[in-house]
Amino acid sequence: MPGNFDAIRDQQRDTWDRFSAGWKKWDELVLGWLAPFGDAMLRLAKLREDSHVLDVAAGTGEPGLTAAAMVPRGKVTVTDLSERMLAVAAENATRRGLTNFETKVCDAGALPFADASFDTVLCRFGFMFFPDVALAAREFGRVAKPGGRVCAAVWCGPDKNPWATTIMSTIARHVDMPTPPPGSPGLFRCAQAGMMRHAFEEAGLKDLREEDVSSMMTHASPETYWNFMTDIAAPVVAGLAKADAATQAKIRDEVLSLARQAMQDGKVRLRSTATVIVGTR
Repeated sequence: MPGNFDAIRDQQRDTWDRFSAGWKKWDELVLGWLAPFGDAMLRLAKLREDSHVLDVAAGTGEPGLTAAAMVPRGKVTVTDLSERMLAVAAENATRRGLTNFETKVCDAGALPFADASFDTVLCRFGFMFFPDVALAAREFGRVAKPGGRVCAAVWCGPDKNPWATTIMSTIARHVDMPTPPPGSPGLFRCAQAGMMRHAFEEAGLKDLREEDVSSMMTHASPETYWNFMTDIAAPVVAGLAKADAATQAKIRDEVLSLARQAMQDGKVRLRSTATVIVGTR
């Protein structure tokens, strides 16, 4: 596990700030694609009308935005490292007329909240980026009230997520991509069986439950898939930057060909699968 956590956080903050425009551009598509994972988390979280909810690493606001509509007498606080991503979340809340929604720029490993502050803590696809997974889990447990629920979603392995591997595996065939140190932040960093259960148990959470959830990433065309991934995925952009123009063109042609093979009913449909885990404080 890399030791320079501050450097990792600074790099991630810069990356998310730089890619915030792409996430805003594709926000509607992302909201629909990832909704099943957030819906499963909210179902397991068992929110009440007056629940006080924390959504960590929420990016452009989900599932916190949906939670806010479910807790009209409660409150939702969403956090992220990126102020620009949270600006999109705030815009989304205003557009939906949500007045019980606030944003806070902070680090998941050092949450600026008192012990036992929240009825529910959510984290959809954030753990894979945290420099220290165990520390973040302990922080989630710390700020959850006794009896409160902590719920997260993490991607399953590459074989269950062609939405990502269709392009990343193609890039890897043409570009020498350095192997990151074990435990480094990355898309499938939390996919190992039992990893999140262990982190939750070590954080003092109990009554753990896990379930796998799948969704289809749907695009109007192979070109739309390519444009989406090159707008929002930092590893894709970093990999392509290592290739010359001719190699980039070859990678694009191969990705478009693979995307065409995934077409059903005139649209590109690529499966995505994650594990949702919930525990009680």
